[in-house]
Amino acid sequence: MKKILLVAVVFISSFTQAQQEVKVDLLDALAFKTMEFSYEYYTSESSSVGVSALFNFEKKSADFKYNEERMITPYFRHYFTNNGTWNYFGEVFLGINTGEKDDVEYTDGALGIAIGSKYVSSGGFVVGVYGGLGRNMFSSNSRSIVPRVGINLGYRF
Repeated sequence: MKKILLVAVVFISSFTQAQQEVKVDLLDALAFKTMEFSYEYYTSESSSVGVSALFNFEKKSADFKYNEERMITPYFRHYFTNNGTWNYFGEVFLGINTGEKDDVEYTDGALGIAIGSKYVSSGGFVVGVYGGLGRNMFSSNSRSIVPRVGINLGYRF
C-alpha cells in the first residue's frame, strides 16, 4: 500500500511542477461562431504537448465558416526562443474532424503543421497567434485541406 501511495504522489507532483496552460480562441468565437478550447502541458523549456477541441455553431447555410463541425487536435510544439515573454514555435498536429460535404457526413484525420508566437506575462496571462494547414488523409468524402488558425487568450499555471 505504501508503494502505491508513493507512486501516486510522485505521479501527481510531476504534473503540478510542470507549466500548464488553458486557453480559448477568440478569433474563432468572434469571426466564425466557433469555440475552441486548448490545454497545453510543457514537457521541457523548449517543447510541449497539447490538445484543442473545436465546436462549430455556425449554420450550414453561412457563407463564411469552417467546414468541420467538430475537431479534436492533439499537437506537439517546439519553441525556438526561450526568453520568457515572446516565444516562437513550430507545431505538428493531427486534427480528427467531422463534418458534412454534399449531404454526406464524414470523419477524417488531418496531418499538418503550423507556426506561431506566444506572449506570456509575469502573472501568467497568455496571448498566442498561430496559423497552419493540414491535409485530410483517410476519407474521400471530406474536404482535403483543414485550416489551423487562431488567436488564443489564456492562463499559465
